Amino acid sequence: MASTPEETEACGARLASTLPAHHPEALYVQLHGDLGAGKTTLARGFLRALGYSDLVRSPTYTLVESYALGAITVVHADLYRLRDPDEFVALGLRDLAIPGHVWLIEWPQRAGRGLPEADLNVTLAVHPAYHSIDFAAGTATGAQWLARVQG
Repeated sequence: MASTPEETEACGARLASTLPAHHPEALYVQLHGDLGAGKTTLARGFLRALGYSDLVRSPTYTLVESYALGAITVVHADLYRLRDPDEFVALGLRDLAIPGHVWLIEWPQRAGRGLPEADLNVTLAVHPAYHSIDFAAGTATGAQWLARVQG
């Protein structure tokens, strides 16, 4: 549960602080939720926890922002504007699917089957008095990561 944007950012920071140290492939976090649910706010907390201090905006118009943060590169994608899953393939983003890259993907359903399986699925929802944040692992790596988040 998150009552404030700061609590949502803290959730993103918790994800970053428990990030698997050694992963042989890129990691994928799919962020699900309606407009205003807090997807970009969670991404901001994730990035700040890894040392990024500049402004973090939703990449709605650029579609993708990449942040080189030492040994980790965070790829923040917002696929809201895609009208067809083939547009995702045409972007050539598979070139960023390399070790040391962590993807935070807003509106992943717009890519259809073009995305690899998510290590973690994060669902953010707006309720009358609060926002909820639910996690589900999609891979074995994601299950280990989620255990650290919840531990």
